[in-house]
Amino acid sequence: MTYRLAPFAQTGLTQALLDMLVDEHERVAMPRLKRFWDYYRNPSRPGRPGERPRLAQEVGLPPRVLGRDELRPRREVVVENDIAWRVQSMVDFMFGKPVRILSTARDQPTRLAVENALDAIWEASGGIALLQDIALLGHVHGHVDLVVRVAGDGGRGAIAGSGRQTPALSPAPPPSDPADAVRLEIVEAARGIPVLDPADYRRLRAYVIHTRRDLLEVETPSAWRPFGPASRRRRAPYTEVLSAHHRQVYDDGKLILDEPLGAWTSGQPPIAHIQNISQPFHYDGLGEVEPLIPHQDELNTRLSDRACRVTLQAFKMYLVKGLDGLDRRPVAPGTIWSTDNPDASIQAFGGDADSPGERDHIQEIREALDKTSGVPPLASGVVRARIGNLSSANALRITLMGVLAKTARKRVTYGQGIVRASTLALAALDELGILPTDPRDRGLRLDWPDPLPEDTREQAALARAKADLGVPLDRVLADLGESTADAGVQ
Repeated sequence: MTYRLAPFAQTGLTQALLDMLVDEHERVAMPRLKRFWDYYRNPSRPGRPGERPRLAQEVGLPPRVLGRDELRPRREVVVENDIAWRVQSMVDFMFGKPVRILSTARDQPTRLAVENALDAIWEASGGIALLQDIALLGHVHGHVDLVVRVAGDGGRGAIAGSGRQTPALSPAPPPSDPADAVRLEIVEAARGIPVLDPADYRRLRAYVIHTRRDLLEVETPSAWRPFGPASRRRRAPYTEVLSAHHRQVYDDGKLILDEPLGAWTSGQPPIAHIQNISQPFHYDGLGEVEPLIPHQDELNTRLSDRACRVTLQAFKMYLVKGLDGLDRRPVAPGTIWSTDNPDASIQAFGGDADSPGERDHIQEIREALDKTSGVPPLASGVVRARIGNLSSANALRITLMGVLAKTARKRVTYGQGIVRASTLALAALDELGILPTDPRDRGLRLDWPDPLPEDTREQAALARAKADLGVPLDRVLADLGESTADAGVQ
């Protein structure tokens, strides 16, 4: 593919560098990210004829379980996905409840206008579902990015192959509603390719969004591909290149959009980068799936071994000596036999016996998963007798100390990304003239809800204390999830 990267000369992005970045992303990053997603999702795939579907996590089982040939057949396979529910529990602790974005502007009318505009933008972009998707992708892949889209940005666009400037794609006047003017879009790690500053890994020079899309076209076999399916859906590359001042879009090798960006980007690509857990000196963050994979493979292996043992020893067998007539009446429980042969005997063997070592080993693997993830079974609602009395909220917090501490740590990185995206949105609204604001009035802070169940009596007492301290009544009611109209306040 030939790129026209003259507008990105200041970023150092060249044809050779972009080709290398895309190739490296597809060869190295994509298989790694797909492995993480497969271990989380554990999808089933069709097996051989006569066999049940294969699960993605079976790739981690040893050959002695999966089998190789007729002499070494496939054994009983048990896959228990302990990764998925732990990741889902962490997402629920992060964004199980909405997060409030509060303005720190100098005057009350500006704060109210900023908060209403940001609420409209985030709600139009997906609301709480968008935040949960951000958390899920971040937990699985280690990081996720948000790109800020502005309607009508650039003013004039150049269509590939025309050689002339044409009016913007939408000749209609720019929208006046913040929700129509600015949108936030998720860019998962499988699509995003950062171009970092060599002197500062935290600074983006450019950003590339690359994927391959399924088209509404059918690709027929060619001379170099005579075997395989008779036809298949054609896939085409889609590449978007972003810098602080310009944007290009290539679809199926053709430049379809070439436009400048406004000054609202503040000298960097309009990207809000979110690390799941901060990794020093790296753009990528630390995910939750990767450290759990070895434990998950060991757990599946031991469960499969136990299933094989139970299958072989599930029924008792009998060794009979010196008895006649077994062809008419077999030996079985509840059957009485008599014989005159003093040497006759019936010996029972087999049956599933207790294996303390096996049971303890499986329990130790589960505890290792708890310690590595920081998510005990209690976080998903599984209550065991040994956890003690949880009637106290403090006792519950101590029991869930690991997941609560990890959630507090993640709120720093996710919060920085949310604030960064919201600040870019405010700068774009200011440039479009929809919501003029001074840069000093674009400060934001986040109000995170308590991930644990709340006591209504404690909430009411806290609200009464805030009101006594002079906190505005509308803010106190908002913390309780009420509005002044619902409360009958004039």
